[in-house]
Amino acid sequence: MLIHRSQIAPADADREWLGALPRRDRLIDSLESMAAIGLQGDGSVCRRGFSPADVQGRDQLACWMQEAGMQVRVDAAGNLIGRLEGQDPSLPVLMTGSHLDTVPTGGRFDGVLGVLAGLECVRALSDVGRRLRHPLEVVAFADEESTMVGCKGMAGTASMDPSAYTTSNGDPIDINLERIGGHWSSLPSAARPDSAVAAFLELHVEQGAVLEQRRDAIGIVEGIVGQRRFSIHVKGQANHAGTTPMGLRHDALAAASRIVLAVEEMARCHPGDPVATVGRLEVWPNAANVVPGSVSMTVDIRDLDSTVLDQLVSCLQEELESIGLATGCAIRLEPQFQVSPTPADALVMATIETVAEDLGLSMSRLPSRASHDAQEIGRRWPMGMIFVPSREGLSHSAAEFTSDSQCLSGTAVLLHTLEQLDRVLS
Repeated sequence: MLIHRSQIAPADADREWLGALPRRDRLIDSLESMAAIGLQGDGSVCRRGFSPADVQGRDQLACWMQEAGMQVRVDAAGNLIGRLEGQDPSLPVLMTGSHLDTVPTGGRFDGVLGVLAGLECVRALSDVGRRLRHPLEVVAFADEESTMVGCKGMAGTASMDPSAYTTSNGDPIDINLERIGGHWSSLPSAARPDSAVAAFLELHVEQGAVLEQRRDAIGIVEGIVGQRRFSIHVKGQANHAGTTPMGLRHDALAAASRIVLAVEEMARCHPGDPVATVGRLEVWPNAANVVPGSVSMTVDIRDLDSTVLDQLVSCLQEELESIGLATGCAIRLEPQFQVSPTPADALVMATIETVAEDLGLSMSRLPSRASHDAQEIGRRWPMGMIFVPSREGLSHSAAEFTSDSQCLSGTAVLLHTLEQLDRVLS
């Protein structure tokens, strides 16, 4: 039974949740305890995948899972999985989770909130002696910030080529997996059958400022964007900056500057809401008195619609041809990688929306423009993501902040969405 909006005031940090609901003190204590593992002097958190701090965090989570009555195991892809059996163990699992690993100067909420919120859902159900019809699994996926070997392994999309994995510590993937209880040679065994999962839910901090600007408590993620990333190489002619007249120059940096503006303009002017970014420039010879002879740059293009991505790439190619002709520079576009979009499941999104409304929480829909474990899991099974606000959109830093009440609101939405899906899914 869902709690009525009259029973909750999410903006009031002193208001207690009523009924079979997550407990604020327990959730926040868990978040603070995990943040202490890998805590740095500047307030950031460093739990790189496969590091001693990562192992320590996983060990702590496994202990909490066992105390909550869950069966705990690590699969071949290094995923730490806690399972609470359901009333009907023949049903496919309802799954939730995220990751514990961080970037070098990570925050206290990215990834870890989704894992510990899932644990709190299990604890809240246990508080009232309830089990879902479906088995419920909480997963801490392995190494989300670097290789994503965990979610790819479970989805069956992981490469068996060790060279395909660039790890943060530089060690081979097989050695790293052994450190956390995985097993490289058995990696294919981590893939679940199609019938194994009923739905996957991931709670995550937004890592952007959209919800804060909209003053919404909950974000219903429409999907995780696809990415197209390219290198662009501009070849001009290096020459003396003082003796080369403007009309006789083939200035690679001037051409690159036009490309930067063209990339920005094509995203701004395209219907919908794509994003495109020039993130890196390398100029040669990079001297004050030399006309630049060559520039290498990266372009990152993201959108939820593959057709839009195709249109933007086509537009970029046309712009590069035009700029090359206008500047007399040779311009080469070189693909780096391509990631397909992963749409969220319509039923899961609608259920999140219904739950948030019943709890009296303001909400809106938005895409996720960052990658998450849900991106790979959602390629195989119905997927949904719940966002809670990030103050000023800051993430991957010590300044990352989501309030206690916002974390609790997101966890309540997660719990009741799982309960609702448990009722309607077979």
